[in-house]
Amino acid sequence: MKPVSVGICGLGTVGSGTFNILKRNAEKISGRIGREIVVTQVGARRDNPTCDLTGVDVTRDIFDVAKNPAVDVVVELIGGYDVAKELVLTAIEHGKHVVTANKALIAVHGNEIFAAAEKKGVTVAYEAAVAGGIPIIKAIREGLAANDIDHLSGIINGTGNFILTEMSQKGRDFEDVLKEAQELGYAEADPTFDVEGIDAAHKLTILASIAFGVPLQFEKAYTEGISKVTPQDVKFADELGYRIKHLGIAKLTEAGVELRVHPTLIHESQLIAKVDGVMNAVAVHGDGVGDTMYYGPGAGSEPTASAVIADLVDLARTFDADNNARPAHLGFRADSINNIGVLPVEDVETSYYLRLQVQDHTGVMAKLTQILSERDISIEAMIQKEAKGGNSNATVVLLTHEVKEQIMNEAIAAIEALEYVSGSVTRIRAEHSE
Repeated sequence: MKPVSVGICGLGTVGSGTFNILKRNAEKISGRIGREIVVTQVGARRDNPTCDLTGVDVTRDIFDVAKNPAVDVVVELIGGYDVAKELVLTAIEHGKHVVTANKALIAVHGNEIFAAAEKKGVTVAYEAAVAGGIPIIKAIREGLAANDIDHLSGIINGTGNFILTEMSQKGRDFEDVLKEAQELGYAEADPTFDVEGIDAAHKLTILASIAFGVPLQFEKAYTEGISKVTPQDVKFADELGYRIKHLGIAKLTEAGVELRVHPTLIHESQLIAKVDGVMNAVAVHGDGVGDTMYYGPGAGSEPTASAVIADLVDLARTFDADNNARPAHLGFRADSINNIGVLPVEDVETSYYLRLQVQDHTGVMAKLTQILSERDISIEAMIQKEAKGGNSNATVVLLTHEVKEQIMNEAIAAIEALEYVSGSVTRIRAEHSE
């Protein structure tokens, strides 16, 4: 059969990994699909010394690749929003399939891109956009296709997980570990996307859409980072039998879709609590299969390239088929997408970890429990650390049962208004199941 001609745009970390694996494993890849995958053209601002580009057409204008009639599939690995979107739409307009690792592009512009691809009868594949080398999109979209999936949660940013792991295991401060993460190349010079949850929210948006059959709704995702988590909170969580992880959580409820990323207490017995370092993991619950979990490297040159090439292999296998023979972009055909809204975080019910400083004064605890009782907020566990060294403040930590966020907001405001409560209340949400 005729080889599939590929044009790679971007020859950075993932682009170079993709090029080198395609070259190194060419025989095995073609043996699996019955046809060759050949890199015909590379569009990159500069050459990568790790790649032998002998015999490959190299251009500095990536749009040459999108318009090249000799290219069947454009692989977009430049990242970002605007230029990447223009490149992908140009490739689609010229009748080319697209493979991308760009989660931001899919989460923000995916609805528009998929509509354009369906109109032209081509496919946009994006396995590498979520959780690097873990085939989580294929697992949900195809492997669990028989299931009614009602919730999923995951550690889907390795940088944040590395930081929290170091804080948990070594008692280090956030800023100290972040600096090391930057030195190791896990975090960018500007780490905002990683530590403030934006990267995870991009990925969660995609996972929720393919799990529940809803449109991509990134702008409605609740996003909270880990920069305010302290070693003190990590220690208290441990005393309660919990670990703090930065989770992306999506749930399908009768009231709407929960779509939230935030630091989360999870019980130490849960599998996902044991996922440490830069590794990723996603737990998915389906009515037929029950609980499943997918674990592996969430980033890196060749793990992510592995997912890029998996998409190329899928396209090569169905290259001559009608577009309807390929999986739908979001797992559901366009006319089956259910436009369910995303719940505001105020309407979400979850448990809470609360930490506050109280002055050593008679009646403070009674007033505190009264505020919670008046709002039907029950306490599951409590830790009280008496003041030491002349400090008049004691530390109180509470773990509550489930309550609606809006009610908890009211309770926290009332607690902070108490005369003998010092400063603000630290609040971290808790989940009791994967």
